[in-house]
Amino acid sequence: MKKPRARHLYRPPFSDALPAPIYFRSASIPAEAANPRHHHAWGELVYSFSGLMEVKLANRHYLAPPQYAVWLPPFVEHMGVNKYETTFCSVYIAEELCAALPKTTCALTVSPLLRAALEHLRDHPPQAQGAEAHDRLLRVVLDQLAGAACAGSYLPASDDPVLGPVLRMLEANPGDTRSLPELARVANTTERTLTRRCQRDLGMSFIEWRQRLRIVKAMPLLEAGQTVEKVAFDLGYGSASAFIAMFRRMLGVTPDEFRKGGGNAVSRDQGEPASGGREPQPVRQ
Repeated sequence: MKKPRARHLYRPPFSDALPAPIYFRSASIPAEAANPRHHHAWGELVYSFSGLMEVKLANRHYLAPPQYAVWLPPFVEHMGVNKYETTFCSVYIAEELCAALPKTTCALTVSPLLRAALEHLRDHPPQAQGAEAHDRLLRVVLDQLAGAACAGSYLPASDDPVLGPVLRMLEANPGDTRSLPELARVANTTERTLTRRCQRDLGMSFIEWRQRLRIVKAMPLLEAGQTVEKVAFDLGYGSASAFIAMFRRMLGVTPDEFRKGGGNAVSRDQGEPASGGREPQPVRQ
């Protein structure tokens, strides 16, 4: 079966050189949009103010809700895709300024200060690039990125022949309520095998991965105006209160607070995961 093609294509704004050593750009893109696979000689931070950003590499797929941003070092081939309407920004950073930043692609935890700086840059574009105050704030962004925690991928995937099909089955039907032992029987394996491979490939438990999947699926539904009750039932919860409790535990805000905030939810630990305070380990594929 052929994968559906993106309905909207957009191209990166620069191909040969950056207009400044650190350059900020913000844009809104429609649902089902993508840019071609490409690479460039500078680093790029991709952050979604609302919705969900997806960045695909040759062998990895990164998802970033508004708690996280995706960092792409120089010369990494990638493409951006999004299933839903998204408002995002990119911070382009010249190669010579990337020494203190991660050497590999990863999701970075967005602190309240970094988020506020990106929002200010979005809402107050300079009259001309090179404005002194604008450049100073871009340097603050660079300092914040250098100190940000690398979080792998918010919703990592697996190519494992046993675990991978189970994860893809749940992504297609996030309201599936079958337990891990039941899913193991469907996959002709054992609960212990799935548990071990979740930790190995995802860096987290199956329960946490499933909760993150439901968070990812819930966000665009909430932003589209669906009621909390409908979203809860569609995602397999027996009551809205159980879904609200999970959502708040994971993101630090209720679904209604998330919706009113335009998707800018952060955890109560100011950027660290609200689910037990443990960062997911980098994806190993």
